[in-house]
Amino acid sequence: MTQQYNQVWDLDSIFPGGSTSSVFQQFLTDLDKELKEFTGELEKTEGTSIQLWADRVEKAQEIGKKVREAGAFISCLSAQNVKDEEAKLLVGQIKQLSSVFSTIMTTIDEKLLSFSEEEWKQFIELENMKAIIFNLNERRNQAKEKLSGDKEKLIQALSVDGYHAWGDFYNTIVGRMTVQMKVGDETKEYSVGQAMNKLNDKNRDVRLHAFEQYEKAWEKESELFANTLNHLAGFRLKTYEARGWDAVLKEPLQINRMKQETLDVMWDTITKNKPDFVGYMGRKAKLLGLDQLHMVDIGAPLSQNVEEVSYDDAAEMIVEQFGQFSPKMTDFAKMAFEKSWIEAESRSGKRPGGFCTSFPISEESRIFMTYDGSASNVATLAHELGHAYHQYVMNDLPQMAQRYAMNVAETASTFAEVVVADATVKNAKTKEAKIQLLDDKLNRSVAFFMNIHSRFLFETRFYEERKKGLVSVQRLNQIMLEAQKEAYCDSLSEYSPHFWASKLHFHITGVPFYNFPYTFGYLFSMGIYAQASEGGEDFEERYIALLRDTGRMEVEELAKKHLNVDITKPKFWQKAIDLIKQDLQAFMELTEN
Repeated sequence: MTQQYNQVWDLDSIFPGGSTSSVFQQFLTDLDKELKEFTGELEKTEGTSIQLWADRVEKAQEIGKKVREAGAFISCLSAQNVKDEEAKLLVGQIKQLSSVFSTIMTTIDEKLLSFSEEEWKQFIELENMKAIIFNLNERRNQAKEKLSGDKEKLIQALSVDGYHAWGDFYNTIVGRMTVQMKVGDETKEYSVGQAMNKLNDKNRDVRLHAFEQYEKAWEKESELFANTLNHLAGFRLKTYEARGWDAVLKEPLQINRMKQETLDVMWDTITKNKPDFVGYMGRKAKLLGLDQLHMVDIGAPLSQNVEEVSYDDAAEMIVEQFGQFSPKMTDFAKMAFEKSWIEAESRSGKRPGGFCTSFPISEESRIFMTYDGSASNVATLAHELGHAYHQYVMNDLPQMAQRYAMNVAETASTFAEVVVADATVKNAKTKEAKIQLLDDKLNRSVAFFMNIHSRFLFETRFYEERKKGLVSVQRLNQIMLEAQKEAYCDSLSEYSPHFWASKLHFHITGVPFYNFPYTFGYLFSMGIYAQASEGGEDFEERYIALLRDTGRMEVEELAKKHLNVDITKPKFWQKAIDLIKQDLQAFMELTEN
């Protein structure tokens, strides 16, 4: 049968030739030259006017687009083939260029900080600064809490080999790893990404075998992963200490434009509602003929009759369901499939996981995943398309105003995912199919409420221990197990002690605490979905307006303006969870004996 949509993305339309592209190499050479020239220009401070500094901010935004364009291309190259040696070299190159750009922005921040109140007022009232007033105020306020410009620049320079290099080292180790698994009488080698898909296999014996071998693979390299994690955390903690920051959550909350009280009330409300989800997991265990769920059973199918969804069918379903709420989302998704913006092919050598990255100059996005036909894969595909649509509606904004935080980034993606999942449940033709689809939705909820919570608990506790010195593999395993048991209310028969090693997010250097924003985005999107379900012809435009404000507002202000809710209070979070509980109740009723 002819396949309608290509499962291999088109990168040549961005830069032809892959990791050996001469066009891309020239782009990097030109970018390096431009960065050096602009650095020299910034050193000329004599006689500079407020208008000149505004022009420099504009130029910095344009250069920032180029840095992002290059970084996005390299991330695609290194993900599609972890053994691409040329791509690995390019990763180092872009880290160096990004460091230079960060130094440029520190110089600009220094200038913003040096303005008198009267000069600052004049500066932000200039015509070419009006669209980024929020972002300029944010940068100025954050600069007040950091070290002097020279010291911050030194940190950025040292971070290339003393911080980001540990993240690169993690990727190098993962790239060489294989997972040995028995298939019949044969032993086969799988990439980490392929083995991860086996953890959700229909056959429990396959899942358990995959889990055992997967854990062994990570255990084998655990000493190396303990090194990467310890040194990443050590660099961050020393930086925080130098700045006088005591709380390890200060930076992640600042990055996510979010108050501590918002984070606290979100987790508190979730924890109060966990018993209901423990009840769901108990029912699922019973349906599977188990006393308790093993970690790999949470996402296991309840029915052996669940059909795999072809990539083309998944694409058509997503395109159709997006149209229930937003014709513009439908048109966008169709374009993404038709223009081959998605890398979904199941093959060895790919990085595990999924992501969406955007090219601000080309005004395009690329989505990466490994598609194998499961309901979870359909959800991931919709999720990443939500990310891409979010960027799409912001393409005409200034670069600074496009830089939305991770928590609100997860809003658009999760909204897209929920739209597709909810529609498939409503359209289920049989009771068995409806139960399975509800289960798919609920195990996603368990992921956000329990799995993500365990990551948050682990990372918080690990950082506190790391302040006292290096943390051993054995202790890392122990902290991970304790966090998982607490987050899952001790409801599972077995946990994943090496999850701290296998989860890429713990080793990412781009942002710290790559966990709680997922749960925030999930529940925030449920609030948006509730309003979308109420109808109203203007929903699409209101939704786009919310997305466009995500890069220029604190999340509390964003929620107040566009949803008229106070997210520092439990009421909003409880209402979002109650919406999810409707699925839980339907599942429990359908599965009663």
